[in-house]
Amino acid sequence: MNKKTGILSILLLIVFAVPLVWAQEVRQYGNASWYSSSLHGRKTANGECYDKDKLTGAHRELPFGTLVKVKNLNNGKEVIVRVNDRGPFIKSRIIDLSRAAAITLGILNLGTARVSLEVISLPVIADPGSAS
Repeated sequence: MNKKTGILSILLLIVFAVPLVWAQEVRQYGNASWYSSSLHGRKTANGECYDKDKLTGAHRELPFGTLVKVKNLNNGKEVIVRVNDRGPFIKSRIIDLSRAAAITLGILNLGTARVSLEVISLPVIADPGSAS
């Protein structure tokens, strides 16, 4: 295979495979929690610093950069967060949220809430260290 054929093959794979991945609806149901403000400024799994005022979250498997709509099933409030960390490490939870996301969902004082997750978009090229 020459270089041109290899590049063409990769481009065709991107053109045809990416829409198929996006077409698959990904939903999860479970409990969400939020990061302590004491973690503000510490590095996340993708190398960014955790910013309690940004709409971000930690998920065990979704690639870094994935946008996820999180809906609080108790009050109907929703927020879109970007996955930039790994976790949660408590089995009964499916996502850890930034403080800003917790405020938007109305779970700051509760600590946890039953939520649904819906993948809005996957990154075209996964960040280093993301789930394959």
